Amino acid sequence: MKYKITAQFFKALSHPTRIMIINELLDKRICVNDIEEILGLKQPNISQHLSLLRLLNIVDYKKDGNKKCYFINNKDLIRDILKIVKKIEEEEGENKNAMDR
Repeated sequence: MKYKITAQFFKALSHPTRIMIINELLDKRICVNDIEEILGLKQPNISQHLSLLRLLNIVDYKKDGNKKCYFINNKDLIRDILKIVKKIEEEEGENKNAMDR
């Protein structure tokens, strides 16, 4: 196993903004300005996150005129990972509720 690549991949998924971007891209190709509107973030911030995701081959883009429209490269893999993340979040919520009692 290439642990360094695996660590970089999961590090890329460790930022909430990148996870939000990935969630938006799961079912469709979206241009940067549309991501900006959806997430309420500034274009430079979004572009920085997309650059990292692209560097790790998680996303790529197609040019649409002068716009870059991004998409997920391996949707099945990303969906599986997000299912695991959701399960972890649910379990953490259950653990927190149990501790609050």
